[in-house]
Amino acid sequence: MRYARKALLILAGLVAPIAPHAVARGHNPPAAAPHGQAPAANAPRLVIAISIDQFSADLFAQYRSHFTGGLARLAGGGVFPSGYQSHAATETCPGHSTIMTGMRPAHTGIIANTWFDQSIARANKAVYCAEDETRPAPAGDYVASVTHLLVPTLGERIKAVWPNSRNIAVSGKDRAALMMGGHRIDEVYWWKARGFVTLDGETVGRVAAEQNAAVAQALAAGDPGYALPDFCVPKDRAVAAGPVTVGTGRFAMAANDATAFRASPRLDRAVLDLATRVIDTDRLGHGVTPDVLSISLSATDYIGHGYGTQGAEMCIQLHQLDTALGDFFTALDVRGIDYAVVLTADHGGADMPERSRQQALPLAQRADAALLPKAVSERVGTRLGIDPKGLLLGEGPAGDLWVRAGLTPEQKSAVIAAAQDDLVKQPQVAKVFTATELAAEPMPSGSPERWSLIQRARASFYAPRSGDLVVLLNRGIMALVTPGKGIVATHGSPWDNNRRVPILFWRKGIVTFEQPSPVETVDIAPTLAAWVGLKLPPGTMDGRCLDLDAGPGNTCGADN
Repeated sequence: MRYARKALLILAGLVAPIAPHAVARGHNPPAAAPHGQAPAANAPRLVIAISIDQFSADLFAQYRSHFTGGLARLAGGGVFPSGYQSHAATETCPGHSTIMTGMRPAHTGIIANTWFDQSIARANKAVYCAEDETRPAPAGDYVASVTHLLVPTLGERIKAVWPNSRNIAVSGKDRAALMMGGHRIDEVYWWKARGFVTLDGETVGRVAAEQNAAVAQALAAGDPGYALPDFCVPKDRAVAAGPVTVGTGRFAMAANDATAFRASPRLDRAVLDLATRVIDTDRLGHGVTPDVLSISLSATDYIGHGYGTQGAEMCIQLHQLDTALGDFFTALDVRGIDYAVVLTADHGGADMPERSRQQALPLAQRADAALLPKAVSERVGTRLGIDPKGLLLGEGPAGDLWVRAGLTPEQKSAVIAAAQDDLVKQPQVAKVFTATELAAEPMPSGSPERWSLIQRARASFYAPRSGDLVVLLNRGIMALVTPGKGIVATHGSPWDNNRRVPILFWRKGIVTFEQPSPVETVDIAPTLAAWVGLKLPPGTMDGRCLDLDAGPGNTCGADN
């Protein structure tokens, strides 16, 4: 078999995972644990945190009976089907910032994928959550960085106590890898353009270079696409969304079409293959203190945006993802590694309105263009006699809005009041909160399913970055005005189809149990910390430890 064909089959999941690689950097395990706090006697040697981007609790429930691979294995562990990304800003960066920090976006500082900072010395005042805007970058690009994350991740906390432990992250997106890995990270890789890259100024190691070579072979070969599983046949139906038609795709890939590669199951397979290479090269799980490997799988999100969640495309994706995860776990079993896994998502999602209306949801609509910042600025500026150009800055018809700098305090107050008054009268708007209202709201507690809209927005509010206003749309209103190729649906709403995600814990020998009561993704980090024996002072994280014993014992300790 030619290598190009073998690489393609590996990425498609049709042949065995990649064989072990020799240690490249000499990361040999320490002879003994460092002085001080010791790991728990039964601590796993490798903690693997997996996030599936846009994997809602609804999708997990919908396809659960069809899983036979890695997702089926995890569903045989400790299952929390009603996990919550409890905040309102259900986007990739805020969601990933909660998983390994145990902190809500109000404390991580990651309030959105993008916010506006009018004090920065560049024409474009929009700041990407995973960039260092103080560093020069080529035109149209940015320097990827975790500088905006305000708190440490679990991997960083483990390294602070056990310096020989490894903290590594791989992903299809830079913001996912960086928010799960944190500042003190040994290796980090994410997909960009046509291969995996790493931090600016760092060299892509041999492990990523080898994976990039395999991807290049697969890209050069092209691919006719995937077969449709029998259980996906009912989903195979064409639906128009503006100028595009989706619902019947098979992910055919022309030679060298990196865009098609990214928005397909091939991306997740490549990320998991890279993770396997990293485990082998760095001998993760072979030391006496626990290593941490964070993996974010991005294809479900790209496919949800490009095709919606209820067509043949998503059905194929989840089947292929289940298979790829199964192969990944089997590879770890073969290597004899003592590993523990948690799997969750950064946010959920919703199907495109055009198909939702056909499937018994007549209230599903796209946001009105009248909600876009430019349109609101025109109305408010005209009403107040203030130049409307750029009066309100924002990313779209929902989320944060910032008032243009340079106004007098009286003008700014008038703009905020007028904009709030204008927006709450729009039929698609549920609530509009001012920064003053959110700052006065106590941080929510208790069951996240019962939180009010202002409580959900408060959990995303960080005053130095959040907007002067936060706009929340009604249930069923998608914050995407115009669909197009690659973008027919989105997420980001405060409603439970965007907030609810599965949380699955697994380790060999775990007693299967299911707890349907709501928990939060901020509960993951303290739970993993207890699993490895990392002692944290009370109040260190927003989340609480979840007892995974399913018996009279308590994995959180005797005092919990």
